[in-house]
Amino acid sequence: VQLQAFGGGLVQAGGSLRLSCTASGIIFDIYRMGWYRQAPGNKREFVAVVYSTGTTNYADSVKGRFTISRDNAKNTVYLQMNSLKPEDTAVYYCKSEWRATMYWGQGTLVTVSS
Repeated sequence: VQLQAFGGGLVQAGGSLRLSCTASGIIFDIYRMGWYRQAPGNKREFVAVVYSTGTTNYADSVKGRFTISRDNAKNTVYLQMNSLKPEDTAVYYCKSEWRATMYWGQGTLVTVSS
């Protein structure tokens, strides 16, 4: 099983980035896919999730700015991040879950400059 995350980088405050995470080795359609992030010195925190049904949920801190989506044909989950703030700076990780089974991607760094 492998989850590969892409799309991180350096962006100015107010800018946008789109993260992608492609999964292999799992039946992608049945997994709920999520994004988490970890800033230096902080615990990893939930950002957004999209269920196999397409239902989504977001952390309050990103509601209205971030959009999670999935393309089951490409085994890929996306995180569109708009109106980025310096406090969004973190390593972003994708996660797949089905029942008690979960897998993490390797993380991609997002840096937002003020």
